[in-house]
Amino acid sequence: MHKTSLNKAKKNVKVKVLEISAGRMATVRLSALGLRPGVSVVKISSFALRGPVTLKVGRSTIAIGHGMAEKIVVDSQPASS
Repeated sequence: MHKTSLNKAKKNVKVKVLEISAGRMATVRLSALGLRPGVSVVKISSFALRGPVTLKVGRSTIAIGHGMAEKIVVDSQPASS
């Protein structure tokens, strides 16, 4: 297992969310979007210097801020399912 933040994960690789190091309200908001520990996501795109990070969560595509993506810890090894 190789932990990294979501904004540093490679594009088009399925990764597993390990933890969310954000405040309570941010965690609730991300959970409503489908982002919670144990969920597999695919990073679709991001900008090098700040800007939105686009993710595929289940059958939905969502965008979150660069700062929020830094607070999401993922397993950088490709997820098996």
